[in-house]
Amino acid sequence: MSRSSDRGQVEPLAALVVLLAVCAAVSTYAAALDGASHEGDRDLATPTLDRVVDRLAAGGVADPDRRGRARHAGPAGYRLNVTVAAAGQRWFAGPTPPGHRADTDTAARSLSVRLAPGRIRPGRVRVEVWA
Repeated sequence: MSRSSDRGQVEPLAALVVLLAVCAAVSTYAAALDGASHEGDRDLATPTLDRVVDRLAAGGVADPDRRGRARHAGPAGYRLNVTVAAAGQRWFAGPTPPGHRADTDTAARSLSVRLAPGRIRPGRVRVEVWA
């Protein structure tokens, strides 16, 4: 005759395996759900800034006169504004940025800027990318 206390018991190892499987399933579901919510978020400005600096700079020094070439470094289907600033001066290329819109992605980097032959000052290159 079996006692009521013997019924409904599970081996500890089997219970741990089931618990592990449930935790793995919940974790996988949470990761998939998190990835789906950020589908539209893309970092466009950082790789664009890298391409802009490659077109602006020679030997690690940006030349503001090259900013026209740099403005064509943006991703297809997006607008790009390039700003070079140094010694109180600013140079722009591309359309005027739309301001603080949610779809505008921005990145900036410090870089030496050539103001004239033999005249180099610390500066900053900034890109704004939007649809």
